[in-house]
Amino acid sequence: MAFFDNLKRQAERKLKQSAQDALKKGINKAVTNMGNKSEKIVIADIPQSLEQFKALPQADLSTPFKTAALTVVALCNYPKDRQLCFDMLAFLKGPANLSGVDKQFINDRFMDKDYVPRSYFEGATPENSYQPALPYTITVSDNPYSYQNEGYATLYIKSGGADSARQVQLRKAKDGKWYLWEQFLLSDIRKPESENPWA
Repeated sequence: MAFFDNLKRQAERKLKQSAQDALKKGINKAVTNMGNKSEKIVIADIPQSLEQFKALPQADLSTPFKTAALTVVALCNYPKDRQLCFDMLAFLKGPANLSGVDKQFINDRFMDKDYVPRSYFEGATPENSYQPALPYTITVSDNPYSYQNEGYATLYIKSGGADSARQVQLRKAKDGKWYLWEQFLLSDIRKPESENPWA
């Protein structure tokens, strides 16, 4: 009898250990995936006025993902209409002001690089001179460190011309909306193949 009791205890221990391992594995997986979310934001067309911009469904700014995507859309207007771009960014910044320093920074970053904002749309690559696929689609992602500071979010958008995603920082206001706090979308990326003198 003692032999069978011993076997039974061993089996119970193994079963308990197996259940604990499975639970631990499940918890670890949940923690790893927490904050690893991506949202695809689809825009039918690039707005040609501030009114059209504000009429976009994403312009309710109810999530940081929407505001981050609209930052790309606003920057896409700079090459054609600098003031419209600034007006859109001012709307996205809400209670914060779009300062003269902000504007000058954008002016400096756009020197001969009007393709940079387009690179954040799906299908835009150096090989096709950053011509996006239609409808315009932007994938915005977070990670486990995106919400470390209460009321702030740091999200990431992948460029077709860069190896690492670029940051957009958002801040939640008292009205519950997420506003643009800071963007790092205008860093250098690979030049379009059409501008390559050696190809």
